[in-house]
Amino acid sequence: MVVVYFVSGVAETNRAPFDVAEGESEIVAGFHVEYSGAAFALFFLAEYANMILVSFLTPIFFFGGWMSPFPPVGA
Repeated sequence: MVVVYFVSGVAETNRAPFDVAEGESEIVAGFHVEYSGAAFALFFLAEYANMILVSFLTPIFFFGGWMSPFPPVGA
């Protein structure tokens, strides 16, 4: 299950080997060519926010991230 989540997380965040540019001669990947300035920055920030979200959810779902490695105070 972790492998499926990892592969789908990499595909969702548009990272190699799943990032496919629309044209080979384009400097910027895919549909980003049509945007500039604030819209371009917003798309890139949204992609990085998606990567951070996937990174935060991985230990919570699969590695017991909701549990502390330390005993509770007062125990």
